[in-house]
Amino acid sequence: MQQSMEFLTLEESAQVDGALLTSKDKFSTRLAIYSLRCLRQIAAETGLTLEEIPAEQVKIWIKNDENLKPNLDIDANFGNFFTRLVMASLSPLKQVAQESAIPLQDLKVQQVVEWFEKKGKVE
Repeated sequence: MQQSMEFLTLEESAQVDGALLTSKDKFSTRLAIYSLRCLRQIAAETGLTLEEIPAEQVKIWIKNDENLKPNLDIDANFGNFFTRLVMASLSPLKQVAQESAIPLQDLKVQQVVEWFEKKGKVE
């Protein structure tokens, strides 16, 4: 797993960039992939499932994340904003997992990208 300020790995970025998505959907896809990674880390640290992680736990993780501290001014406003983004990403991630018939924690980047592509074609 990547440990830097890059929100996605180069491979993940290439998958999103290669997808037939609008700019808005690419942003949403990137956010969902990054949120999935964050939630997995929180789950590993807390023993909770991804679905059980409360917003307060995401705030704590953001506040304590050593990768974010030196590069961002993490104040209460940023923490609240980032927490809302991560928690909002749970909705599409749950839909991807449900439609793929696999547990949320087992989602792959490609499945997330493909789901957003399929969703974009329907709209």
